[in-house]
Amino acid sequence: MNPAALSPDQVAGLGRLDLVARLVVEGFLVGLHRSPYHGFSVEFAEYRQYMPGEPVTHMDWRVYAKTDRHYTKVFAEETNLRATLLLDCSASMSFRSDGTSVSKADYARLLAASLAYLLLHQNDAVGLELFDSRPLASIPARATRGHLFRLLAPLSRLPVGAGTELGAMLHRQAERLPRRGLVMLFSDLFADVAEVTSGLKHFRHRGHEVVVFQILDPREIDLDYRHDTRFENLEAPGDSVRLNPAQVGAGYRERIESWRRELRRELRGQNVDLVELTTDMPFDRALLAYLSKRKRIR
Repeated sequence: MNPAALSPDQVAGLGRLDLVARLVVEGFLVGLHRSPYHGFSVEFAEYRQYMPGEPVTHMDWRVYAKTDRHYTKVFAEETNLRATLLLDCSASMSFRSDGTSVSKADYARLLAASLAYLLLHQNDAVGLELFDSRPLASIPARATRGHLFRLLAPLSRLPVGAGTELGAMLHRQAERLPRRGLVMLFSDLFADVAEVTSGLKHFRHRGHEVVVFQILDPREIDLDYRHDTRFENLEAPGDSVRLNPAQVGAGYRERIESWRRELRRELRGQNVDLVELTTDMPFDRALLAYLSKRKRIR
């Protein structure tokens, strides 16, 4: 079975984060080459028979010595893409509904680890920033294979943050990034839409391409609870309310869909790619969205 198509619960149970990232990405790439999307460029070398008149720059003389045939190497196009992964670690990201083993933060770190593996697999440079209302960890972008373990270390022990200052943190990160590149944000986006849009606009103003992975728990969308339930504000301990979802569900769903429509509209206006995910979705959709963005950049 393709690991990228496994449920996040199943992927989370695979073990070490480096193993998870490798299995998810390699399974995804196998599926990709068998799909209509096989035209996406991934780092891959192969051989083809040399044609008379071609440059001999990439002639493989070792293969010639063994086979007495002329073969030339075919390489994927090199790139100097620089990517920064911005991971929201605020307390709301720790939410996990009953019956699931993966929180929004778990989903985000598994996805970020997989994308880091895929980026480095394509010789791209990757950096990582963890934050809540303040910076929590920062790893500058590098393109070496050994850099993966520097990125996975903080993702393996993801801190549980406090409150959210998403707009302010996006502005701060936009000022700090040294040169234009690809910015990928992992967040539930639980903040004022205008503040989020302003922060992402700052990245666009500085020449960055932006992909936002909005990660929500399914029950945050449908409020599918059967009985009276106490809801707590994870970012303001002690702030809670008891509700009957059957009575407030319709109004809640209308309001959250209105909020999501506004986010879509505003981010589209800033040419920011928004990928809407829930914690029960396989990772294929997010990985394909990244490859689509990368192809457009190049």
